[in-house]
Amino acid sequence: MQRRSFIHGAGAAAAALAAPRLFAQSWPNGPVRIIVGFPPGGGTDALGRVVAQKLTTIWGQQVIVENKAGVAGVLAADYVAQQPSDGSTLLMAHINSHALAPSLQPKLRYSVERDFVPIVLVGVTPNLLIASPTQKERTVKDIVALCKAQPGTVSFGSAGAGSAQHLALELFKLQARVNALHVPYKGSGPLLTDLMGGQIQYSFETMTAATPHVKSGRVLAIAQTRAKRAKGHPTVPTMQEEGFEGFEATTWYGLVGPGKLPSAIAQKVNADVNTVLAMPDVQERLDTYGAEDGGGTQEKFTQFIHTEIAKWARVVKEADVKVES
Repeated sequence: MQRRSFIHGAGAAAAALAAPRLFAQSWPNGPVRIIVGFPPGGGTDALGRVVAQKLTTIWGQQVIVENKAGVAGVLAADYVAQQPSDGSTLLMAHINSHALAPSLQPKLRYSVERDFVPIVLVGVTPNLLIASPTQKERTVKDIVALCKAQPGTVSFGSAGAGSAQHLALELFKLQARVNALHVPYKGSGPLLTDLMGGQIQYSFETMTAATPHVKSGRVLAIAQTRAKRAKGHPTVPTMQEEGFEGFEATTWYGLVGPGKLPSAIAQKVNADVNTVLAMPDVQERLDTYGAEDGGGTQEKFTQFIHTEIAKWARVVKEADVKVES
């Protein structure tokens, strides 16, 4: 009797261990949504659609990009945190929602560590300091001089208060010792429209979103904000080269799921996205956008997020950045 009970118990345990693996093998059995916290036309949307298109082919299921813009990506993150952890809804996480918001928004309704499962880093990009083609000041030195001559009036757009573009501007103001006018938008798309039209003067825009407009000549690239020049913009100097020692303000993107996402599904998505990122045509597009250093393990992405949260918390405190929640 005891032996029969032992065999039955061992069989049940084996079945329980196998269940997540079998579940992942049969997943996805329906459409998967990748939620993007910004309107179409921005960098997060562009990379989300590249990944979604390739995963649709790999999985034989439709992978849909759904835009839920607002609060610099926080609205989308809050939404995904409350979705079922069955793999049907993922988030294209962003520096705004997963590194900046924890220190900028004390009333944040989600916990980055508790309510999300990091899956894979998709890419890290510099921001590009870009100018409206109507601007005469087209070097960092000249922009600093303009800001000092017209304190508080030279306009810099961002994808929203508390966004990566906003924090890059605050870092610039801090290091250059200038005052400038921050103009927040609901995403990169409308920001770029106004910049091209001359309604605003400058922006530390994501390289992913800005690149097509730089290539077409509709906006002007002045500097980039990583310590090394991106492959896609080898002729654009870094802020460090322009005299801003240690100036590094990146934007990054990665897939995460709701907090109880089964590890087997997370591992499957990680493996398949790594496959996507290694594809030559995808790599070519990522290089063009300046998105580098993507891929790797879940653990790599988890540690990266922890490091970013700590880094930007220090910047927010030093610059005394306040964002209305």
